[in-house]
Amino acid sequence: MDNNDLPFRRHMTRIGVLVNPDAGLGGKLGLKGSDGQADIARSMGAEDRSGPRMEKMLTYFTSIDRTQNIEWITSDGRMGSDWFPNKFNYKIEFHHQSKGKTSASDTSDAVKILLESNIDILIYGGGDGTTRDIVSNLQKFGQPELPIIGVPSGVKMHSGCFATSPKAAAEVLSSWIRGDLLVSNTEVLDLDEEKYRQGKWIVRLYAEAMTPNSPKWMQGSKELIQTDSEEEIIQGISEHISESLVQEDSMIIWGSGGTLRTIGEILGFNLTTLGIDISIGKSQIASDLNEQQITEYIQNHSGPISLLLSPMGGQGFLIGRGNLQLSPIVITMIGIDNILGIVTPSKLLSVRKLRIDTGDDDLDNQFSELKYMKVIQGFRTTRILPIEVT
Repeated sequence: MDNNDLPFRRHMTRIGVLVNPDAGLGGKLGLKGSDGQADIARSMGAEDRSGPRMEKMLTYFTSIDRTQNIEWITSDGRMGSDWFPNKFNYKIEFHHQSKGKTSASDTSDAVKILLESNIDILIYGGGDGTTRDIVSNLQKFGQPELPIIGVPSGVKMHSGCFATSPKAAAEVLSSWIRGDLLVSNTEVLDLDEEKYRQGKWIVRLYAEAMTPNSPKWMQGSKELIQTDSEEEIIQGISEHISESLVQEDSMIIWGSGGTLRTIGEILGFNLTTLGIDISIGKSQIASDLNEQQITEYIQNHSGPISLLLSPMGGQGFLIGRGNLQLSPIVITMIGIDNILGIVTPSKLLSVRKLRIDTGDDDLDNQFSELKYMKVIQGFRTTRILPIEVT
Protein backbone atom coordinates (compact mmCIF):
# COMPACT_ATOMS: atom_id res chain seq x y z
CA MET A 1 0.00 0.00 0.00
CA ASP A 2 1.34 3.44 -0.95
CA ASN A 3 1.81 5.70 2.08
CA ASN A 4 0.47 8.57 0.02
CA ASP A 5 -2.93 6.82 -0.11
CA LEU A 6 -3.19 5.86 3.55
CA PRO A 7 -4.98 8.92 4.98
CA PHE A 8 -7.74 8.65 2.42
CA ARG A 9 -8.42 4.93 2.97
CA ARG A 10 -8.69 5.14 6.73
CA HIS A 11 -11.22 6.93 8.85
CA MET A 12 -8.46 8.35 11.07
CA THR A 13 -5.10 9.82 10.14
CA ARG A 14 -2.32 8.89 12.56
CA ILE A 15 0.33 11.60 12.92
CA GLY A 16 3.63 10.98 14.65
CA VAL A 17 5.23 13.94 16.45
CA LEU A 18 8.87 14.01 17.51
CA VAL A 19 10.99 16.83 18.93
CA ASN A 20 14.75 17.03 19.36
CA PRO A 21 14.76 19.22 22.50
CA ASP A 22 18.42 20.16 22.02
CA ALA A 23 18.13 21.37 18.42
CA GLY A 24 18.93 25.03 17.82
CA LEU A 25 20.34 25.69 21.29
CA GLY A 26 23.64 26.99 19.95
CA GLY A 27 22.21 29.45 17.41
CA LYS A 28 22.04 32.72 19.36
CA LEU A 29 25.32 31.82 21.08
CA GLY A 30 27.15 31.52 17.79
CA LEU A 31 28.05 27.85 18.37
CA LYS A 32 27.10 26.97 14.76
CA GLY A 33 25.20 23.86 15.65
CA SER A 34 24.02 21.76 18.56
CA ASP A 35 25.62 18.37 17.86
CA GLY A 36 27.56 17.63 21.04
CA GLN A 37 27.07 21.23 22.18
CA ALA A 38 23.77 21.05 24.10
CA ASP A 39 25.29 20.95 27.60
CA ILE A 40 27.64 23.81 26.76
CA ALA A 41 24.80 25.84 25.28
CA ARG A 42 22.55 25.30 28.28
CA SER A 43 25.36 26.22 30.67
CA MET A 44 25.65 29.49 28.77
CA GLY A 45 21.96 30.23 29.24
CA ALA A 46 20.54 28.89 25.97
CA GLU A 47 16.76 28.58 25.87
CA ASP A 48 14.73 25.87 24.18
CA ARG A 49 14.03 26.57 20.52
CA SER A 50 12.80 23.32 18.99
CA GLY A 51 10.02 22.58 21.47
CA PRO A 52 8.45 26.06 21.43
CA ARG A 53 8.45 26.07 17.63
CA MET A 54 6.67 22.71 17.59
CA GLU A 55 4.14 24.12 20.06
CA LYS A 56 3.64 27.07 17.72
CA MET A 57 3.01 24.69 14.83
CA LEU A 58 0.49 22.62 16.81
CA THR A 59 -1.31 25.71 18.08
CA TYR A 60 -1.66 27.10 14.58
CA PHE A 61 -2.77 23.73 13.25
CA THR A 62 -5.73 23.70 15.63
CA SER A 63 -6.86 27.04 14.17
CA ILE A 64 -6.89 25.87 10.54
CA ASP A 65 -7.90 22.20 10.79
CA ARG A 66 -11.56 21.27 10.95
CA THR A 67 -11.44 17.51 10.27
CA GLN A 68 -10.86 16.23 13.82
CA ASN A 69 -10.36 12.76 12.29
CA ILE A 70 -6.81 12.66 13.60
CA GLU A 71 -4.88 10.66 16.17
CA TRP A 72 -1.56 12.04 17.40
CA ILE A 73 1.16 9.64 18.50
CA THR A 74 4.14 11.02 20.36
CA SER A 75 6.60 10.66 23.23
CA ASP A 76 5.62 11.45 26.81
CA GLY A 77 8.08 14.14 27.85
CA ARG A 78 10.61 16.50 26.28
CA MET A 79 10.49 14.81 22.88
CA GLY A 80 6.74 15.25 22.53
CA SER A 81 3.99 15.89 25.06
CA ASP A 82 5.76 18.79 26.82
CA TRP A 83 5.13 20.90 23.72
CA PHE A 84 1.49 20.15 23.04
CA PRO A 85 -0.67 23.23 23.75
CA ASN A 86 -3.09 23.09 26.67
CA LYS A 87 -6.14 23.48 24.42
CA PHE A 88 -5.50 20.59 22.05
CA ASN A 89 -8.78 18.85 21.34
CA TYR A 90 -7.49 15.75 19.62
CA LYS A 91 -6.78 12.22 20.74
CA ILE A 92 -3.14 11.82 21.83
CA GLU A 93 -1.39 8.51 22.38
CA PHE A 94 1.93 8.20 24.22
CA HIS A 95 4.07 5.32 23.00
CA HIS A 96 7.49 6.46 24.24
CA GLN A 97 9.02 8.07 27.34
CA SER A 98 11.43 11.05 27.31
CA LYS A 99 11.23 12.63 30.73
CA GLY A 100 14.95 13.07 31.29
CA LYS A 101 18.04 13.89 29.23
CA THR A 102 17.83 12.63 25.66
CA SER A 103 20.30 11.55 22.98
CA ALA A 104 20.44 10.28 19.39
CA SER A 105 19.65 6.78 20.66
CA ASP A 106 16.36 8.10 22.05
CA THR A 107 15.53 9.39 18.57
CA SER A 108 16.15 5.93 17.16
CA ASP A 109 14.00 4.29 19.84
CA ALA A 110 11.20 6.82 19.36
CA VAL A 111 11.15 6.45 15.57
CA LYS A 112 10.97 2.65 15.90
CA ILE A 113 8.06 2.87 18.33
CA LEU A 114 6.19 5.44 16.24
CA LEU A 115 6.55 3.26 13.15
CA GLU A 116 5.24 0.27 15.09
CA SER A 117 2.25 2.45 16.00
CA ASN A 118 1.32 2.64 12.30
CA ILE A 119 1.70 6.38 11.80
CA ASP A 120 0.85 7.79 8.37
CA ILE A 121 3.22 10.76 8.52
CA LEU A 122 5.92 12.06 10.88
CA ILE A 123 6.29 15.72 11.77
CA TYR A 124 9.41 16.59 13.71
CA GLY A 125 11.23 19.57 15.21
CA GLY A 126 14.97 19.91 14.73
CA GLY A 127 17.67 20.71 12.22
CA ASP A 128 19.70 18.83 9.64
CA GLY A 129 21.20 16.51 12.25
CA THR A 130 17.75 15.49 13.45
CA THR A 131 16.66 14.93 9.86
CA ARG A 132 19.67 12.74 9.21
CA ASP A 133 18.94 10.61 12.29
CA ILE A 134 15.25 10.24 11.46
CA VAL A 135 15.82 9.32 7.81
CA SER A 136 18.53 6.85 8.79
CA ASN A 137 16.11 5.13 11.14
CA LEU A 138 13.28 5.12 8.60
CA GLN A 139 15.64 3.22 6.32
CA LYS A 140 16.83 0.97 9.14
CA PHE A 141 13.29 -0.03 10.10
CA GLY A 142 12.12 -0.57 6.54
CA GLN A 143 9.87 2.45 6.00
CA PRO A 144 11.91 4.94 3.90
CA GLU A 145 8.76 5.98 2.02
CA LEU A 146 7.00 7.39 5.10
CA PRO A 147 6.32 11.11 4.51
CA ILE A 148 8.03 13.53 6.89
CA ILE A 149 7.67 17.26 7.56
CA GLY A 150 10.35 19.22 9.42
CA VAL A 151 9.44 22.14 11.67
CA PRO A 152 12.57 24.29 11.22
CA SER A 153 14.19 24.52 14.64
CA GLY A 154 17.92 23.96 14.24
CA VAL A 155 20.84 26.26 13.56
CA LYS A 156 21.30 24.91 10.02
CA MET A 157 18.56 23.61 7.79
CA HIS A 158 19.89 22.84 4.33
CA SER A 159 17.66 19.85 3.62
CA GLY A 160 14.48 20.06 1.60
CA CYS A 161 12.34 18.30 4.24
CA PHE A 162 11.64 21.50 6.16
CA ALA A 163 8.69 23.81 5.94
CA THR A 164 9.61 27.48 5.77
CA SER A 165 8.24 28.16 9.27
CA PRO A 166 6.19 26.47 12.03
CA LYS A 167 2.97 27.93 10.60
CA ALA A 168 3.93 26.75 7.12
CA ALA A 169 4.47 23.25 8.55
CA ALA A 170 0.89 23.33 9.88
CA GLU A 171 -0.38 24.43 6.46
CA VAL A 172 1.50 21.60 4.75
CA LEU A 173 0.22 19.01 7.20
CA SER A 174 -3.37 20.24 6.91
CA SER A 175 -3.25 20.28 3.10
CA TRP A 176 -1.74 16.79 2.99
CA ILE A 177 -4.44 15.42 5.30
CA ARG A 178 -7.14 16.91 3.03
CA GLY A 179 -5.50 15.27 0.02
CA ASP A 180 -4.45 18.54 -1.61
CA LEU A 181 -0.74 17.66 -1.67
CA LEU A 182 1.10 14.64 -3.02
CA VAL A 183 4.47 13.53 -1.70
CA SER A 184 7.74 13.57 -3.61
CA ASN A 185 11.36 12.86 -2.84
CA THR A 186 13.68 15.59 -1.67
CA GLU A 187 17.33 15.86 -0.65
CA VAL A 188 18.61 15.28 2.86
CA LEU A 189 21.88 17.18 3.13
CA ASP A 190 24.48 16.50 5.78
CA LEU A 191 26.88 19.22 6.92
CA ASP A 192 30.09 18.43 8.78
CA GLU A 193 29.59 20.42 12.00
CA GLU A 194 33.21 20.19 13.14
CA LYS A 195 34.43 21.74 9.90
CA TYR A 196 31.45 24.14 10.00
CA ARG A 197 32.70 25.51 13.32
CA GLN A 198 36.08 26.04 11.66
CA GLY A 199 34.44 28.18 8.99
CA LYS A 200 34.28 25.49 6.31
CA TRP A 201 31.01 24.78 4.50
CA ILE A 202 31.16 21.11 3.49
CA VAL A 203 27.82 19.54 2.61
CA ARG A 204 27.12 16.18 1.04
CA LEU A 205 23.97 14.46 -0.12
CA TYR A 206 23.18 12.04 2.70
CA ALA A 207 19.94 10.49 1.48
CA GLU A 208 16.55 11.21 0.00
CA ALA A 209 13.26 11.41 1.86
CA MET A 210 9.58 11.70 1.03
CA THR A 211 7.76 14.88 1.95
CA PRO A 212 4.58 16.70 0.83
CA ASN A 213 5.35 18.71 -2.28
CA SER A 214 4.58 22.40 -1.76
CA PRO A 215 6.82 25.10 -3.30
CA LYS A 216 4.84 27.65 -1.32
CA TRP A 217 5.37 26.18 2.15
CA MET A 218 8.39 23.87 1.86
CA GLN A 219 11.81 25.51 1.70
CA GLY A 220 13.64 23.17 -0.70
CA SER A 221 17.31 22.31 -0.28
CA LYS A 222 20.18 24.75 -0.19
CA GLU A 223 22.10 25.16 -3.45
CA LEU A 224 25.77 25.88 -3.87
CA ILE A 225 25.74 28.02 -6.99
CA GLN A 226 28.53 27.26 -9.47
CA THR A 227 28.97 29.94 -12.14
CA ASP A 228 31.60 31.77 -14.09
CA SER A 229 33.73 34.22 -12.13
CA GLU A 230 31.95 37.28 -10.75
CA GLU A 231 35.11 39.03 -9.62
CA GLU A 232 34.29 42.30 -11.38
CA ILE A 233 30.75 42.33 -10.02
CA ILE A 234 31.89 41.64 -6.45
CA GLN A 235 34.56 44.30 -6.85
CA GLY A 236 31.85 46.73 -7.92
CA ILE A 237 29.63 45.81 -4.96
CA SER A 238 32.61 46.34 -2.67
CA GLU A 239 33.21 49.82 -4.10
CA HIS A 240 29.53 50.62 -3.69
CA ILE A 241 29.60 49.58 -0.02
CA SER A 242 32.86 51.46 0.52
CA GLU A 243 31.56 54.76 -0.78
CA SER A 244 28.08 54.53 0.75
CA LEU A 245 28.52 52.73 4.09
CA VAL A 246 32.18 52.74 5.19
CA GLN A 247 32.17 56.06 7.02
CA GLU A 248 34.16 57.09 10.08
CA ASP A 249 31.29 56.70 12.58
CA SER A 250 29.26 54.08 10.71
CA MET A 251 28.90 50.52 12.01
CA ILE A 252 28.45 47.61 9.62
CA ILE A 253 27.23 44.30 10.98
CA TRP A 254 28.32 41.63 8.52
CA GLY A 255 26.17 38.54 8.09
CA SER A 256 27.49 35.12 7.20
CA GLY A 257 28.38 33.71 3.80
CA GLY A 258 31.16 33.52 1.25
CA THR A 259 29.96 36.52 -0.76
CA LEU A 260 30.18 38.88 2.21
CA ARG A 261 33.52 37.42 3.26
CA THR A 262 34.97 38.13 -0.21
CA ILE A 263 33.61 41.68 -0.15
CA GLY A 264 35.14 42.15 3.29
CA GLU A 265 38.53 40.97 2.08
CA ILE A 266 38.46 43.52 -0.73
CA LEU A 267 37.73 46.23 1.85
CA GLY A 268 40.55 45.07 4.12
CA PHE A 269 38.52 43.06 6.64
CA ASN A 270 39.09 39.46 7.76
CA LEU A 271 35.50 38.29 8.10
CA THR A 272 34.36 34.86 9.23
CA THR A 273 32.46 32.84 6.65
CA LEU A 274 29.86 31.51 9.07
CA GLY A 275 29.82 34.05 11.89
CA ILE A 276 28.63 37.60 12.51
CA ASP A 277 31.32 40.32 12.43
CA ILE A 278 31.35 44.08 13.04
CA SER A 279 33.33 46.93 11.55
CA ILE A 280 33.29 50.66 12.27
CA GLY A 281 34.70 52.86 9.56
CA LYS A 282 37.73 51.13 8.06
CA SER A 283 38.46 49.04 11.16
CA GLN A 284 37.11 45.60 12.00
CA ILE A 285 36.35 45.62 15.72
CA ALA A 286 34.87 42.17 16.41
CA SER A 287 34.49 38.70 14.88
CA ASP A 288 32.20 35.68 15.26
CA LEU A 289 29.83 37.27 17.78
CA ASN A 290 26.89 35.81 19.65
CA GLU A 291 23.57 37.53 20.31
CA GLN A 292 24.59 39.15 23.60
CA GLN A 293 27.87 40.49 22.20
CA ILE A 294 26.11 42.00 19.19
CA THR A 295 23.59 43.79 21.39
CA GLU A 296 26.39 45.21 23.55
CA TYR A 297 28.22 46.65 20.55
CA ILE A 298 25.01 48.19 19.25
CA GLN A 299 24.17 49.73 22.62
CA ASN A 300 27.63 51.33 22.83
CA HIS A 301 27.47 52.82 19.34
CA SER A 302 25.87 56.20 18.65
CA GLY A 303 26.36 56.46 14.88
CA PRO A 304 24.57 54.89 11.90
CA ILE A 305 24.24 51.09 11.75
CA SER A 306 23.81 48.86 8.71
CA LEU A 307 23.24 45.10 8.59
CA LEU A 308 24.48 43.40 5.41
CA LEU A 309 23.00 40.01 4.56
CA SER A 310 23.29 37.64 1.63
CA PRO A 311 20.36 35.25 1.12
CA MET A 312 20.83 31.48 1.09
CA GLY A 313 21.11 30.15 -2.46
CA GLY A 314 18.12 28.12 -3.62
CA GLN A 315 16.06 28.76 -0.49
CA GLY A 316 16.26 32.55 -0.42
CA PHE A 317 16.34 32.87 3.36
CA LEU A 318 17.76 36.20 4.48
CA ILE A 319 16.99 35.74 8.19
CA GLY A 320 16.35 32.56 10.14
CA ARG A 321 18.81 30.10 8.63
CA GLY A 322 22.39 29.93 9.86
CA ASN A 323 22.27 33.38 11.48
CA LEU A 324 20.23 32.89 14.68
CA GLN A 325 22.60 35.29 16.43
CA LEU A 326 20.52 37.93 14.65
CA SER A 327 17.66 37.41 17.06
CA PRO A 328 14.46 39.48 17.15
CA ILE A 329 16.09 41.64 19.83
CA VAL A 330 19.12 42.33 17.62
CA ILE A 331 17.05 43.02 14.50
CA THR A 332 14.78 45.39 16.41
CA MET A 333 17.79 47.30 17.75
CA ILE A 334 19.25 47.60 14.24
CA GLY A 335 15.94 48.51 12.61
CA ILE A 336 14.42 46.85 9.55
CA ASP A 337 15.12 49.89 7.40
CA ASN A 338 18.85 49.46 8.05
CA ILE A 339 19.04 45.95 6.59
CA LEU A 340 20.52 45.67 3.12
CA GLY A 341 20.70 42.54 1.00
CA ILE A 342 23.66 41.60 -1.20
CA VAL A 343 22.74 39.37 -4.16
CA THR A 344 25.06 38.65 -7.08
CA PRO A 345 23.53 37.94 -10.53
CA SER A 346 24.33 34.22 -10.23
CA LYS A 347 22.44 33.95 -6.93
CA LEU A 348 19.52 35.81 -8.49
CA LEU A 349 19.10 32.79 -10.77
CA SER A 350 17.72 30.86 -7.79
CA VAL A 351 16.57 33.64 -5.44
CA ARG A 352 13.35 35.32 -6.57
CA LYS A 353 12.17 36.45 -3.15
CA LEU A 354 13.65 37.06 0.27
CA ARG A 355 12.34 34.70 2.92
CA ILE A 356 12.16 35.81 6.54
CA ASP A 357 11.71 33.65 9.66
CA THR A 358 12.66 35.74 12.70
CA GLY A 359 10.77 33.53 15.17
CA ASP A 360 8.78 36.54 16.42
CA ASP A 361 5.27 37.10 15.05
CA ASP A 362 5.26 40.88 15.55
CA LEU A 363 8.60 41.30 13.82
CA ASP A 364 7.57 38.96 11.00
CA ASN A 365 4.48 41.11 10.50
CA GLN A 366 6.66 44.21 10.19
CA PHE A 367 8.60 42.54 7.39
CA SER A 368 5.33 41.48 5.75
CA GLU A 369 4.08 45.07 5.81
CA LEU A 370 7.33 46.22 4.23
CA LYS A 371 6.57 43.89 1.26
CA TYR A 372 9.83 44.61 -0.60
CA MET A 373 13.51 45.05 0.22
CA LYS A 374 16.33 46.66 -1.71
CA VAL A 375 19.35 44.53 -2.56
CA ILE A 376 22.68 45.50 -4.09
CA GLN A 377 23.61 43.51 -7.19
CA GLY A 378 26.49 45.58 -8.55
CA PHE A 379 28.26 48.97 -8.45
CA ARG A 380 25.52 51.54 -7.81
CA THR A 381 23.07 48.93 -9.05
CA THR A 382 20.17 47.84 -6.87
CA ARG A 383 17.12 45.70 -7.26
CA ILE A 384 13.86 45.34 -5.37
CA LEU A 385 12.89 41.81 -4.29
CA PRO A 386 9.62 40.78 -2.63
CA ILE A 387 9.65 39.63 0.97
CA GLU A 388 7.94 36.40 1.94
CA VAL A 389 7.06 35.60 5.55
CA THR A 390 5.32 32.24 5.89
